[in-house]
Amino acid sequence: MLRKLFILLLPLLIYPQVYILEVKGTIDMGLAYFFERQIPQLNVEGGDAIILDIDTFGGRVDAATMMKNALLNSELPTIAFINTKAISAGSLISLACDTIVMRTGATMGATTVVDAQSQKAGEKAQSYMREEMAATAESKGRNPDIAMAMVDESIDIDTLVLADGDTLFLDDVKGAQAGKLLTLRTSTAMKYGMADYQFDSIDEILGHFGYAANNVEAIKPTWSEVIVRFLTDPIVSSLLMTIGFLGLIFEIQSPGWGIPGTFGLIALILFFSTSVIADLASMVEILFLLGGIVLIGIEAFVIPGFGVVGIFGIGLMIYAMFTMLLPSAPTAADINAALWALSIAVIGGVVGLGLLIKRMLKTKAWQRISLATSETLGEGYSGSLGLEELVGKTGVAVTKLRPSGTALVDEKRIDVVTFGDFIEQDAEIVVKRIDGNRIVVEKKN
Repeated sequence: MLRKLFILLLPLLIYPQVYILEVKGTIDMGLAYFFERQIPQLNVEGGDAIILDIDTFGGRVDAATMMKNALLNSELPTIAFINTKAISAGSLISLACDTIVMRTGATMGATTVVDAQSQKAGEKAQSYMREEMAATAESKGRNPDIAMAMVDESIDIDTLVLADGDTLFLDDVKGAQAGKLLTLRTSTAMKYGMADYQFDSIDEILGHFGYAANNVEAIKPTWSEVIVRFLTDPIVSSLLMTIGFLGLIFEIQSPGWGIPGTFGLIALILFFSTSVIADLASMVEILFLLGGIVLIGIEAFVIPGFGVVGIFGIGLMIYAMFTMLLPSAPTAADINAALWALSIAVIGGVVGLGLLIKRMLKTKAWQRISLATSETLGEGYSGSLGLEELVGKTGVAVTKLRPSGTALVDEKRIDVVTFGDFIEQDAEIVVKRIDGNRIVVEKKN
């Protein structure tokens, strides 16, 4: 009998009653992905409550919306502990919880959607955020007008009728007046029903609700989720794009494939792979990326010089990056932010390349491997290996020229290249130009 009783009580001894999830720093897609995975899993495991430890200035609207949906779908009671601030998207996440607790001196609000330059986004974005805030507040029995005033400074709230029938005048809240954006401190949030309790620590919350302090589990992201959050941070992702562009631009200026291209490719792979994990990239965008890499590879290894194929490859990669920076339903603010991030990456890559070359030319290592003087034609130097005499002569393509291959000219087997045309084997060719030791031919008419 005791054994059966032990087996029945064992889950209560093993599984914690309260789970704590942190919402700190920038709200990004990595955090949203963590919430979408973790909250349903906690509901399956069971417990008494989920407490969010919130301290954020906000972040991506689409990420906050995903987190809000996960909270609204939670069967376990959810408690938002605003541990200093829940600004912008942090307010939406807080309103999605069943209970809101604020510590002394905490703030919540200022939820206007802004672009990458911290300028107010267009009405389309504001309209969406207003209704998101209002609907979320309403679903938890909170005043939707106050929630909308956190987004739109044009909203003027004179009075507020509470659930018990009391009427409050909001003259003491500047943000409740037209032309002022609403941010609530702890005392006013409590007064107007946007917060339920004022406690200064999670231990106080546990004590108030009767949760055992030794039966709490802090849910931490896995190491892979931490890496994804770090790499999808707007600053880090822009840096990865810059390194990627810098490496590729440097690589296409030199023959073959080397260290710059490898580092650039690794940076782009990190950017795209973490975006795929965080659901920022679709299969179409991945195909555009792979197509761009293939075209740049063809330009580097098959086609001499740098031309249309390489430019088109870079264009495909830029397009893939741009679309990846956009949410599923982009607003004008999202598009503007993506353009800024992409512009910073491209400009940073070009400027970085120029600085790298300028600095490299002054290093002792470069001076040891480079000539200090110029070898000009006037001094009798030539890089053509004496092949100018072949210009105008005809021959036969020994192999297929696609576009490089071997030809027989003046009874000599020589390596040749076309202007980009494909020439079949045994076709007659004519030498048109000598570029150093590079013999350019075309098919004889």
